[in-house]
Amino acid sequence: MARLYSNENFPLPVVEQLRAFGHDVLTIQQSGKADQALPDDEVLKFASGDNRTVLTLNRRHFIRLHQKDQAHSGIIFCTFDADFAGQAGRIHKAIGGQISLNGQLIRVNRP
Repeated sequence: MARLYSNENFPLPVVEQLRAFGHDVLTIQQSGKADQALPDDEVLKFASGDNRTVLTLNRRHFIRLHQKDQAHSGIIFCTFDADFAGQAGRIHKAIGGQISLNGQLIRVNRP
């Protein structure tokens, strides 16, 4: 299963469902870095330093970071979806067959 790091704007119900699937998900709140207005490059750096793939709804900034440098532990960006269980299922499916998420940019869109 994947080691993931959810960005501040990522829905907690999706995190909880991903944990139920067996993924190791650390939230930015649990890491003690919430409410600090951390720049996205710092979020990515922290996640990569802990060998975790970032989960985010912030597409534009993280796509730019990936385009600048693919030396990271992965980025999964999603469109907002109020169907949290469905969103978690799509994320789980998108990363299920991956041996490594390092350097990857994975898009998970709502249907």
